[in-house]
Amino acid sequence: MLLRTRCNLSFIVADATPFILMLRPRSDARQWVAHQSYNLAPGVPAAEFTDSYGNLCQRLVAPPGPFSVYTSADVTTPAMIDVAPGAPFIEVQHLPDDVLTYLLPSRYCESELFNEMATEIVAGVAPGYDQVACITDWIRREVRFNPASPYSHMAATDVNERREGVCRDLAHLGIALCRSLSIPTRMVAGYLHGLVPMDLHAWFEAFVGGRWYTFDPTQDAPRGGRVTVAVGHDAANVAIFSQFGPPLVGNEMQVTVELLDGAP
Repeated sequence: MLLRTRCNLSFIVADATPFILMLRPRSDARQWVAHQSYNLAPGVPAAEFTDSYGNLCQRLVAPPGPFSVYTSADVTTPAMIDVAPGAPFIEVQHLPDDVLTYLLPSRYCESELFNEMATEIVAGVAPGYDQVACITDWIRREVRFNPASPYSHMAATDVNERREGVCRDLAHLGIALCRSLSIPTRMVAGYLHGLVPMDLHAWFEAFVGGRWYTFDPTQDAPRGGRVTVAVGHDAANVAIFSQFGPPLVGNEMQVTVELLDGAP
């Protein structure tokens, strides 16, 4: 399916402020970026680099006053995500080198604290894909997805205690539970067609059966129509913008995802 994604950011900047932005989806084996636009107002010099996760990042210094970023991308992406019940657990000694890092605890995913809990959740379930699906279903039942959650910057332990959160929070809990079982798991930030309410979205991917599979505890069933912008260990690695220096006076974000090709 062909989707047009838009993310427009508006800031009020008190003093000249360095930014790192992460707003450009990249073309890869699972999605093709046919067209992109990226505009800054006022126009300032910007440079792009690729971070250690392969994400496309833009760096710039915003001048004092109103500052806006307007982005759009037309992306071909699968209308359905792959599912693979029974896909096996891959023993750590057989994992690809670049996947090993996603076994480690991280800032928002304290996986070393969740082994007992995860073991109880997946009791009797075949190791691998079925365990991740079981954990995803458990989060869907036990943790309230609340886009208006009053809590912010929660780690997995906080989410488990409060039993509610935004998409990012539910992903953190899923990642921590899976990693505690030695299943490599990573955070994904991007767009989901038909998301209600529309916003940037977060989910997670687990490496089982020799490849990455998508899991999303905020949705009742597997859904495609996803555009990946960034991947990382957790939310600290996939922020769409990071500013350095004095606090912003204000900021706003508008997100839209439009179906262009009439696919269901």
